[in-house]
Amino acid sequence: MEEQDYLKKNRASWNKRTNVHISSDFYDVASFIAGRNSLHAIELKLLGNVGGKSILHLQCHFGQDTLSLARMGALVTGVDLSDNAIQHAEVLAIKTGLKGDFICCDVYSLPQFLHRQFDIVFTSYGTIGWLPDIDKWAKIVSQFLKPEGKFVFADFHPVLWMFDTKMEHIVHNYFNAGPILENENGTYTDRHAAISGETVGWNHPTSEVLTGLLSNGLRLDVFEEFDYSPYNCFENMVEFEPGKFRFKHLENKLPLMFSLMATKI
Repeated sequence: MEEQDYLKKNRASWNKRTNVHISSDFYDVASFIAGRNSLHAIELKLLGNVGGKSILHLQCHFGQDTLSLARMGALVTGVDLSDNAIQHAEVLAIKTGLKGDFICCDVYSLPQFLHRQFDIVFTSYGTIGWLPDIDKWAKIVSQFLKPEGKFVFADFHPVLWMFDTKMEHIVHNYFNAGPILENENGTYTDRHAAISGETVGWNHPTSEVLTGLLSNGLRLDVFEEFDYSPYNCFENMVEFEPGKFRFKHLENKLPLMFSLMATKI
C-alpha cells in the first residue's frame, strides 16, 4: 500500500471522528476547560514531575493530554495527522489559557517540520496501530530526544487487537502480517454516530516495539502490562473499580494495555 493512500484514509477518518469526540461525554471538554487533568495514573507515574521540562507529544489528537502536561508546568508540543484535530487543539489552548505548540503532520514526516530535541517524548493509547513501520517510528522517537531524555509510552496491548469488536473471536494475527483494512461505522465515543469510512491499521507485537526502541539508542527502564483499560472505549466493558474497565466475559484473563519508559543513551 502506498504511504499517501493510508495517510489519506486515516486522516479523513480522524477528521470525522474529531467532530464527534469534541462534543462527547467521553472527552468531557467542559470539565477539562474547568481544570480536569485528562492523564491517568499509569502515565503520570512514569512522567513524574514535568515542571519546566520540554515534552513532545506524538499523535496528540485534539490536545487534551498535551495541555494537561502544560497545566502541570511542561513546555509542550503536540503532533497529529488530523488537521481538524490540530485546529481544535489550538482552540482548546485558547479556551484553557494554556500554552502549547501544535503541528499537523504524520509522525514520519515530523523531521520536516521540527528541528529540536526534548526532555521527554510521550505517546499514549491507540497510537502505533496506525503506523506501518515501528523501527521508523522508534528512530523518530530517538531523534527528538535529548541525550538522557525519557520516552514515556502507554498503549493498548497488541493481544486486544487480535479479536473482533465483541472480543469473542480471534480474527487478526498477533504479529505484523501487513495492513488491516476496515470499514468502520461510528466511533469509540459514540458507536451510533453518523460517520463511516475505511481505515488502515497494523498490529505490532510487544517484541517489535521493544526491539525497535532498543535498536535505536534507547535503554528500557520500565515495562509493565495491565489487565484493565483506563478507558471505557470498547464494547461489553464493565467498570470493576473506579476508572478501571474490563470485558465482562473475560474478567482479568487477558492483558489489555502496557506501558514503558526508556532512556536515550
